[in-house]
Amino acid sequence: MVPDEPGRLFRDAWIAGVHKHFPGAPKPGYVTPWEQMPDWERSCAAATQDLIQALVRSSGNAALNLEREQKGQFVAACWNAHIYRHIPDPKPSYVAPWEDLPPWQKEVDADIFDAVATSASDAR
Repeated sequence: MVPDEPGRLFRDAWIAGVHKHFPGAPKPGYVTPWEQMPDWERSCAAATQDLIQALVRSSGNAALNLEREQKGQFVAACWNAHIYRHIPDPKPSYVAPWEDLPPWQKEVDADIFDAVATSASDAR
């Protein structure tokens, strides 16, 4: 593992969140190791991680004060934008709006924000 590999922190937080919040046994694709992910998905993870870090840094860490739902919404919106970048006509479930996401996924997205944001604030 390369600890500073772009997107790796995002993916590790996703997998940890899925194990914590997903009801029952998750689909194998939800917990696919980083090394086995397709390049486009790694790119989406890296871009979303970068955007979270940029928000935290540009806000002088004030983004850490966002409500949990706002944190999750930010992650979901950034992820969806990058899905559209890589997949011109994605399946609707790949780019579902926040209100249509299952509760477990909303929790995972908020956990991702916290993990990445904490890392970004620690780096300051």
